Amino acid sequence: MTQIVLDRLYIHGTPKDETRRGVELSGGTSVAVQDSYISDFHCNSGGTCVDSQAVSGGIGSLPMGPYKIDDNFLEAAGENIIFGGGAATQTPADIEIRFNHFFKPMFWMPGQPGFSNPAFVVKNNFEVKNAQRVLFDSNVLEDTWGGFTQHGYSIVITPKNQHGDGGSVCPLCLVTDVTVRYVTISHVGGAFLIANALAGPNGGAPSQGQRYSIHDVIADDIDAVKYTGHGAFAQISTVAAPLLQAVTINHVTAFPPNVLFNVGAPEPVKMPGIVFTNSIVTSGDSAITSTGPFPNAENCARFDVPLTTVAECFSGLSFSSNAMLAAPTLYPPSKWPTGNFFYSTAAIGFVNYNNGVGGDYHLLPSSPAKGAASDGSDLGANVDVVLSAVSAVQ
Repeated sequence: MTQIVLDRLYIHGTPKDETRRGVELSGGTSVAVQDSYISDFHCNSGGTCVDSQAVSGGIGSLPMGPYKIDDNFLEAAGENIIFGGGAATQTPADIEIRFNHFFKPMFWMPGQPGFSNPAFVVKNNFEVKNAQRVLFDSNVLEDTWGGFTQHGYSIVITPKNQHGDGGSVCPLCLVTDVTVRYVTISHVGGAFLIANALAGPNGGAPSQGQRYSIHDVIADDIDAVKYTGHGAFAQISTVAAPLLQAVTINHVTAFPPNVLFNVGAPEPVKMPGIVFTNSIVTSGDSAITSTGPFPNAENCARFDVPLTTVAECFSGLSFSSNAMLAAPTLYPPSKWPTGNFFYSTAAIGFVNYNNGVGGDYHLLPSSPAKGAASDGSDLGANVDVVLSAVSAVQ
């Protein structure tokens, strides 16, 4: 199929029945999904399906892309949008995802008011396993939690040579040239999972995973307990090949309670070209931690000390001009890379921090973060630009 516009549609499942998918883009070229309301897609725990999506693509053997997914309400339990996750001999390219509201109602979560069985299999808001040249811009992402096979991360960027019948079924799968900008993330177990991983314990490696730009993101109400996750801003990890590389995280404002970065690579592997700059973040109780052991190899992050971990796990690293908030006494400034700033959550000077849950994260004129970025602007996300970008979404 080619040159198709799905415009102003109401596409929906039912409140309790398993309904796996709203729109499948795989095999289509020049397709737009816009100005539509796509809701009630879910698979039951122990049911006949596992992953449910409002919109999906990136599998099969036919040409795929370009795609435009703009100005939609997207509600699904598994992934609100996913690219990849199955057998493919093609990679979709030139994908625009803008002005969408990614949402999972909280009454889908066991223990929450209004919940009733069956429980739905919940994973994340946006996942990309096979795609190139993706613009993810001006979106609102809300509500995801762990408890099934994932840990409540909102955005998952993981090229995957998916494991299926007969072994690994997508050795060409890759994720490259992804931009995430002007986005808000709220009510999640973690913000980003960025990794190059094998397809299962004995599966194959993907083709590539590199060149990601993440900037002007506000991530709040990250909670490990409430949303059954790691309570982390980001996991950054890689297997031996292909190396995760060229990831830039710049001008973000985020409040992880447990972990800033969860890092992993088998020694002596080092991930090149990782940049983390000009941001305002809580360091979390554990700061930078290890993802855990690798088979037959030590994890470069096993020391659990920020300065040691970044030296062991990254090459060509830029980790500077960040405001680290509420760093625990176990990790004083001397245990971090140089060139960063350390403040309490009060001293940074937000209009209303509100414990990192639904606050007003504009900076007061007296804030030490004003004009302190390496580019001469304020540290953290440009709050006015982000809020303007998503103002018409909800």
